[in-house]
Amino acid sequence: MGAHALVDDYLRLGLAFDRLEEGFVDAYTGDPALRHEVDNAPPPAPRDLAHRAASLRKELPEAGLSSERTEFLDVHLRAMECSARKFAGDEIAFVEEVRAYFDVDIAPGDEAEYQDAHRRMDEVLAGEGSLFDRVTAHRRADEIPPERLQVCVEAFSSALRELVRQRYPLPEHEFVEYEVVGDKPWSGFNYYLGNFRSRVAINSDLKQHMAHLPHLIAHESYPGHHTEHCRKEAGLVAAGQAEQTLFLVNTPQCLMAEGLADLALKSIVGPGWGKWAQEIYADLGLRFDGERAEQLSTASAKLLNVRQDAALLLHDRRQDADTVAKFLERWSLTTPERARQSLRFLSSPLWRAYISTYVEGYRLLGGWLDQAPDADDRSDRFRRLLDEPLTPAAVRRMRLDH
Repeated sequence: MGAHALVDDYLRLGLAFDRLEEGFVDAYTGDPALRHEVDNAPPPAPRDLAHRAASLRKELPEAGLSSERTEFLDVHLRAMECSARKFAGDEIAFVEEVRAYFDVDIAPGDEAEYQDAHRRMDEVLAGEGSLFDRVTAHRRADEIPPERLQVCVEAFSSALRELVRQRYPLPEHEFVEYEVVGDKPWSGFNYYLGNFRSRVAINSDLKQHMAHLPHLIAHESYPGHHTEHCRKEAGLVAAGQAEQTLFLVNTPQCLMAEGLADLALKSIVGPGWGKWAQEIYADLGLRFDGERAEQLSTASAKLLNVRQDAALLLHDRRQDADTVAKFLERWSLTTPERARQSLRFLSSPLWRAYISTYVEGYRLLGGWLDQAPDADDRSDRFRRLLDEPLTPAAVRRMRLDH
């Protein structure tokens, strides 16, 4: 089978998953006729999709594709086979499910590290009362007034866009539109529309905080998801790698994209992002202690694994929702309402394993970026994440080669 024919079959297979669960196709910017064909075919049987994914994997070595493209398609077909088996009702252990989807092995975190994070946070937020009370009061004071959210979003989007366009050039007509939505299990979401345009939804059910908003805009737009989609469309897709027109939930693409996006602010602004954000807020008439926010972010970094631990408790150790919510409240120092919102995400059939993309993606890609000997090399490594069809295994190899 020729390379083009196999990639077409890969695209048909991936698009068919949206017939099983709307939203499984996160983005598709390829030939509309192919999507029309899939949308108008008889509904697929999950078991048939699993068999098709397995057979395409067997055909891959003879398809005449580069080793990089072959590796990319292989791990994505493996993920799709696992998803199809789940849709067909197969019982798959949670750790195995995460490995098949995201090409990583997960394990529980170390509660001693969480205790150390709490000690560091206690130093940053020194004062009377329990650490939970002080964190809660700090977060409340950090809330963005809802009527100011739109202007804050636009200010950070504009500032970050300018920085990104200087370092990672984007097509002139690229554009991000922001909208505020409700009743969602996430805080923000990028809908990539193709032709270098995105719609970013921000969840109004969750209070948006001044310390978090720069990260959110960097994550969803510049230099996160929107920037990655644009540069891959301008580069890989234009060069004929049609598989990059499809972005599916629960695949290694997600781990790479979420890791990149969670490292976006650190990669484009770097140390000192707090002071940088403080100046932008000051121009909007809002008081923000950037240095303290950055110290608190650094202090709480060791809590990274808490949400993944919650997923393991829920799905691997079969703990009840109340127990998991209490675990989140204790270590994330969060309110019962916020813990329940996290639990909603972890309990969703489509999103239950997805938390690992943030935890393991940040750890894997951050570890590789941190191996850079200087700022220029780090910047070039981040460009590779934006531009190349890298897999988690490829990044692991590069970390070992260091």
